[in-house]
Amino acid sequence: MNKPDHRSETFAEKLLLLDRFGAGQMLAQAADQETPLKAVERLVVPALEEIGKRWEQGSVALAEVYMSSRICEELADQILPPSSAERINRPKIGIALLDDYHALGKMIVCAALRASGYEIQDYGRLTAAELAERICRDSVSIILVSTLMLRSALQVKTLRELLDAAGSPAKIIVGGAPFRFDPELWQEVGADGTGNNAAEAVRAAARFVEELAQC
Repeated sequence: MNKPDHRSETFAEKLLLLDRFGAGQMLAQAADQETPLKAVERLVVPALEEIGKRWEQGSVALAEVYMSSRICEELADQILPPSSAERINRPKIGIALLDDYHALGKMIVCAALRASGYEIQDYGRLTAAELAERICRDSVSIILVSTLMLRSALQVKTLRELLDAAGSPAKIIVGGAPFRFDPELWQEVGADGTGNNAAEAVRAAARFVEELAQC
């Protein structure tokens, strides 16, 4: 991935001020200077990472994280439409809740991924068996699972077993309160990666996308 652009700090400030117009101008100018995808990688991704860090530190509210992600999603769609080759030609990525009703975390991560130039299949709320079936059916390469309850986090182990039994090579990235409280839990349930916030989830997905591109 490209090195972060120094302007990403200014871009992050505009997002937190809900300055959609100013942020849009910055992203459009960057897209004129290089490819739209590189502009997203240089401005949007590091800006969302910075906002995610501030949320972890308690200086930014969760609502600000969500609104920043949504603004970025809208702006990214303008310069990098969902039908563009840059999005379509990437590995298939899905996101879901495992029998969990708390959807805010999933919504934020989904917006952040789309804002970062990825097309995401949102599967909503499913059981482990239902999600495994859809991953195999749609040939999903990377699946992100958002949880709030421990019982939901533990179902990732069942998902892993079902995918292995079906011969699916899909990578599992997990996030949510149970995995923040227990830093080792993601490995115990058989996930391939984890993220404490939306920015870390994007970074984990990007790492697997790069690995798959080299295969």
